[in-house]
Amino acid sequence: MNPTITAVTHRIRERSRQSRATYLERCRRAAEAGPARAHLTCGNLAHVTAASGPDKEAIAKGEAGNIGIVTAYNDMLSAHQPFERFPDLIKAAARAEGGTAQVAGGVPAMCDGVTQGQPGMELSLFSRDVIALAAGVALSHNCFDAAIFLGVCDKIVPGLVMAAATFGHIPAVFAPAGPMISGLPNDEKAKVRQRFAAGEIGRDELLKAEMASYHGPGTCTFYGTANSNQMLMEFMGLHLPGASFINPNTPLRDALTKAAAKRALAITAKGNEFTPVCDVLDERAFVNGLVGLNATGGSTNLVLHLVAMARAAGIHLDWQDMAEISAVTPLMARVYPNGLADVNHFHAAGGLAYMIGDLLDEGLLHADVRTVAGDGLARYTREPKLDGEEIVWGDGPTASGNDAILRPVSDPFQADGGLKQLSGNLGRGVIKTSAVKPERLVVEAPVRVFHDQEEVKAAFKAGELDRDMIVVVRFQGPKANGMPELHSLTPALGVTQDRGHKVALVTDGRMSGASGKVPAAIHVSPEAADGGPIARLRDGDIVRLDATSGTLEVLVDVAEFAARAPAKPDLSANGHGLGRELFAAFREAVGTADTGAAVVV
Repeated sequence: MNPTITAVTHRIRERSRQSRATYLERCRRAAEAGPARAHLTCGNLAHVTAASGPDKEAIAKGEAGNIGIVTAYNDMLSAHQPFERFPDLIKAAARAEGGTAQVAGGVPAMCDGVTQGQPGMELSLFSRDVIALAAGVALSHNCFDAAIFLGVCDKIVPGLVMAAATFGHIPAVFAPAGPMISGLPNDEKAKVRQRFAAGEIGRDELLKAEMASYHGPGTCTFYGTANSNQMLMEFMGLHLPGASFINPNTPLRDALTKAAAKRALAITAKGNEFTPVCDVLDERAFVNGLVGLNATGGSTNLVLHLVAMARAAGIHLDWQDMAEISAVTPLMARVYPNGLADVNHFHAAGGLAYMIGDLLDEGLLHADVRTVAGDGLARYTREPKLDGEEIVWGDGPTASGNDAILRPVSDPFQADGGLKQLSGNLGRGVIKTSAVKPERLVVEAPVRVFHDQEEVKAAFKAGELDRDMIVVVRFQGPKANGMPELHSLTPALGVTQDRGHKVALVTDGRMSGASGKVPAAIHVSPEAADGGPIARLRDGDIVRLDATSGTLEVLVDVAEFAARAPAKPDLSANGHGLGRELFAAFREAVGTADTGAAVVV
C-alpha cells in the first residue's frame, strides 16, 4: 500500500474509534433482533401484505427474503425517469429467486440543472438530508431483510447512503439508471453559453444547444456530481461491478437491475453471505472513494457529501485527509469539464474497471474490503456481459482504449488529483484544480464583494468586471441561504478570464463539478453568516489565492482587519418563497461546511 494512503486511513480510524464502535454496536444489536415481520401483530402484518398481490403469502410467512425498494423516481428528471420500470424488474427477479420485494417508499429528487441560479437552488443541499429522512421513514416499518436504493443525482445518492448507513444492520445495494447517450458535445455547449453571456447570440440559439445536449433519459453526460456519485458507488462497493455507466433501457441495464435484486437476496441474514452495509461502509471504503474522486477529477460537491456520509457510519473525515489523498493520487481521466470526452467515451475507453485495476496494482486502493458483490475490490476490475438474459462477469480491460481520455497511474494527466485544501486568515476552503490551467493557479488581485449572484451577473453586463479581480460572493453558506451552487456564474467569469484578465472566485457557497476553468475557492468556512473572516472583506482589499501552496489570504494589516465589523446584510429574502420558509429550522441547525453542512448527522 502507498504509505500516505495507509497513514491517512490509520488516522481516520483512530479519530473515529469511539464513534465507530458505538455505531457498530448498535448495528450488531439490530441485526441480532432481525426484521420485525415475524413478530408483528396480526393487524400490523395485514397492513404490510394487504396490497402485495401474489407475494402476500410469502411476505406473511417471513421465510423468504423481502427487499425494501427506496426509489427516487420521477418522470420530470432525465436521470430518474428510467426508474419507473425498475420496481417491476426487481419484484420479478426476487420472485424467481423465491423472495419478494416491495416499494418501501419514495424520496424527492430535485435537479440542480433546473434550479441553477434560481431560488429553488437554496433547497438543494438541504434536500440531501430530507432524502435521508424520507428513506429512513420508508425503512422504519422494519419489514425488510435488505434494501435496494434507486438514485443517481447530486444530493440523492449521498442522502440515500446516509440512510443506508443509519440502517446499517441490513444489506444495501444501489442500482443506478445510467447516463443518457451522447448528444451535443459538452465543450460546444459551453461555448454557446459563453457566447450568450457575451451577448453574441440570442436565447433561441442557446435553448437549441441546451436541448441538443440534455436530450433523453439518463444522467447528464458531463462529469459532474451525478456521475461522480456513480463512480463512488463502485469504488465503495455498493454497486454491482460495472453497473455505473450502462445506458438506460438497454438489455444489459435491465439485466444488471435484476442481478441487483438477486444479489440483495443472497446477502441477507437468511443466507450464508450476510453482508450488512455497516461492514461495507468502513474507513477503507471511504478512502477508496476519495481515491476514486481524485483519480477521475470528480465533483467538489462530494467534499461535503463524503464527510456527511461518513458521519452517518460513525466515521470522521477531514478536508486535510482529502488533500493528502489527492496529493498522492494521479489524475487518470479527462472527462468534461476536465477534458472533451463525456462519461460514455470514458466507459468505452476502459472506464472504472480499468482504473480500479490499475490503482489496485499501484497500491493506491484498499483491496481487502467487503462489497455487495463479495469480498475484495478486485471484483470491480471485471465487466458485466450478457449471456442470453443473464449477467456474467469477465475480465475487464488492462489497457486504456484511448489515452486522450484515460491513462495509467504511470503516465497520468497530472501527478495529483487536483483537490486541495486552502487555509489562511480567511478560514478554510477547497479548490478543484484539475480543469484549471497551471498559469492560473495563483491569483492575487483586488476583490469585488457581492452578496448575491444576480449582483455579479448585473455587474458583468454593465462592464464593471472587465479587469483583474477576485470576485467574492459571500452569505451563500448553509446558514445564510442553504448554500446554493453558483455554477450560473461560470459563463460570465469565463468570458472575463478569456479577455485576458486574472480572475478567481471566493465564496462560502458551492460550485458544481461542472464548473471548470476559473479558479474557485469554495465552501469557505466559517461562513459569513457565522461571523467568518470573509464577512470583513471590503471592495479593493488584496486577496491572494494560491492553489500551489494551499493558502487563501487577505493581504491587509492583521490588527485592522480583525477590528473591522463584519457585514450584516438583510437576508430576509432568503427565508420565503418556493418553499424556503419550510427550511428555516434547517438553516438554524445546519453544521459547518467542513463537517458536511448537515442537519441529520
